[in-house]
Amino acid sequence: MTRAKAAGIPTMPCTFDRKWLPWEVLRLARWLRRERIQIVNTHSSRDGLQLGVAARLSHTPLVVRTRHIDVIDRNPKFSRYKFTTLADHALTTSQKITDYIRRTFRLPDDRVTTLPTGIDTALYEQQGPRAELPVRTGPEAAPVVGMVSVLRSWKGHPTFFEAVQKLRAAGRNFQFVVVGGGVPVEIYREKARAFGVEDQVQFTGHREDVADVLRALDVLCIPSLAHEGVPQIGLQALACGTAVVGSDCGGIPEIIQEGRTGRIFPKGDATALAARIAEAIDEPERTQQMCRAGRAKVENEHSLEIMLDRLDVIYRRHLEQEVTEKSASRPPCRAFC
Repeated sequence: MTRAKAAGIPTMPCTFDRKWLPWEVLRLARWLRRERIQIVNTHSSRDGLQLGVAARLSHTPLVVRTRHIDVIDRNPKFSRYKFTTLADHALTTSQKITDYIRRTFRLPDDRVTTLPTGIDTALYEQQGPRAELPVRTGPEAAPVVGMVSVLRSWKGHPTFFEAVQKLRAAGRNFQFVVVGGGVPVEIYREKARAFGVEDQVQFTGHREDVADVLRALDVLCIPSLAHEGVPQIGLQALACGTAVVGSDCGGIPEIIQEGRTGRIFPKGDATALAARIAEAIDEPERTQQMCRAGRAKVENEHSLEIMLDRLDVIYRRHLEQEVTEKSASRPPCRAFC
């Protein structure tokens, strides 16, 4: 909401409290009808239900349901309702999620599209400022290996800390940083302390200068254990030309392609993660080849412009012809996400 307002985008606050659900649905339906919204795009379970019902009551021409994470639905019959009756099209961030949705909810191919979040290739590029991190810098400084993610249990921080432990035991002189917030950083300092690497890992907390951070890393690790679609940080790192080591979780291998754009290891396997980190540093020519291929992949398949063009095609294909014709003499179609 704050970022939308800062960008000059009109906002409409919503309350997702179940006890207010009937009133919120009616309020939102009236607002959608009054503002003549043509497209509603929902992104989670609660807004998929609340906005989906409101959109149907207001006869909004197009409702899109987006799923970002790889999860198993506890109640597939109810979830199917959100992807069929309450949605005209489903968007996902990885092919693995697309396959699951098609299979579980029995949706035809033309009702589901895989569309990872596009990357601003002008912002995320190899040339540019490097963030100041709590590490040594200079020609003689050791390589910097890091994680950049929200601090959540399934992001695999303990696997990263154990890999740090193993690299230190092997006498490898690397520097390690963890960038991200979400919960108090001290909780994750304790996790690092449990592996005896609290003096090896530096924590920065939340950072907004993600592109600068990625350019300051020699290797980015994505050791996720569950729920990943196509992680945006992976695409951002590829665009910046930063070497990436990722787990085989979810949609990570769809962009971190083994031996082509990066290195993959079995999720939860700290020994394998440590080995792949060492490879990324010890094989600079091969690593640079992967980095160049990663940048090309983002430019050719995952740029912001490509994503928006594909999204525009999906939106326009599903809008009723009469709505499209009426919109021709008006400003571009309005959407509520």
